[in-house]
Amino acid sequence: AAMAGGARRLYRRILQLHRALPPALRDLGDRYVKEEFRRHRAAGPAEAQRFLREWEATLIQQQINEDKQNLREKAVYGIQLTEEKLNDFRDEQIGQLKELMDEATKPNKKITISKDSEYKT
Repeated sequence: AAMAGGARRLYRRILQLHRALPPALRDLGDRYVKEEFRRHRAAGPAEAQRFLREWEATLIQQQINEDKQNLREKAVYGIQLTEEKLNDFRDEQIGQLKELMDEATKPNKKITISKDSEYKT
């Protein structure tokens, strides 16, 4: 139960940090976070602990980037993943990262959201 509360706080804090992102990146990031947290609802204790630990590290890195951005007034998004971290990922996770990278790097792509929450490009 304490872990669930911690997960909810972490989830809310990540979404709160996304508010500073440009709209298209915020939408993409929010969708990604929601899907990841939803996928890990039924994870076993060890996997859940690791999942939360990695997201906490990501949250700290986002906060550091936000602080640097405020000092430089230049947008900095994301973090560099080490080869060691990438080797820890399952094939499914690597595929998700590739999809995220492809979506985030599409040239001149605008994302709009209709009232029925379907994503249109």
